[in-house]
Amino acid sequence: MLSYQHIYHAGNLADVQKHALLAWMLDYLTQKDKPLSYIETHAGRGLYDLGSEEALKTGEARAGIDLAEGWFPGDHPYMQRLAETRAMFGANAYPGSPLIAALGLRETDSLHLAELHPQENAALQAHLGPWGAHIQKRDGYEMALALTPPTPRRGLLLIDPSYEVKDEYAQIPKVMGQIAKKWNVGILALWYPILQSGAHVAMLEALTAQFAQAFRHELRFPPVREGHKMIGTGMFIVNPPYGIETEAARLTACFPK
Repeated sequence: MLSYQHIYHAGNLADVQKHALLAWMLDYLTQKDKPLSYIETHAGRGLYDLGSEEALKTGEARAGIDLAEGWFPGDHPYMQRLAETRAMFGANAYPGSPLIAALGLRETDSLHLAELHPQENAALQAHLGPWGAHIQKRDGYEMALALTPPTPRRGLLLIDPSYEVKDEYAQIPKVMGQIAKKWNVGILALWYPILQSGAHVAMLEALTAQFAQAFRHELRFPPVREGHKMIGTGMFIVNPPYGIETEAARLTACFPK
């Protein structure tokens, strides 16, 4: 249950999709002079070294962010967060979603993060504690349900699990339904893998039945190595911000066919 460490996959094509859309959504939200809340249920360590032994072992960043940098203009929020991270932590540094959020938020905004893995939580405390993040070593779904509706009420929730828990796919539609009832104005963003087994399909059917107006964006790619089961990446967004369809279409056009 607590074996997953994202350092082996940081900067891969799934991260590119997820982080590009996240950075764009936060930039959109912060253009209005009203405070917001950011909540993340599975935060990881927040900052990754793409030159580490773990990252180099899989080589996923080489087929991900190393390729994708040319897809975005320099003033894109994702590229801005990447440049800021490298300026602070070195050329091999890569921001996880908590750091992307911390760099994009303002002093009036709130940042709530959950991470259960002991080593990942300790690293998250070291990396994001100085940013004033409220970090909990707690089940992320429990934290989200306890915090919502948050103060400020305006904001975004990111659910980005490893899907290593057996009943995760069945649990997510139930939890998102509960959160949406408590926080009907919140943007609820879910990342999910597209798998050869089709394990994600029933979850998406349940989510679509609950949230008919949600936005869904998927990108496909070959397995990164022999035996790898993930063949694509998806985002399911409840209460999607205006204009995200255009941003997602631009990303789709750049993605390798």
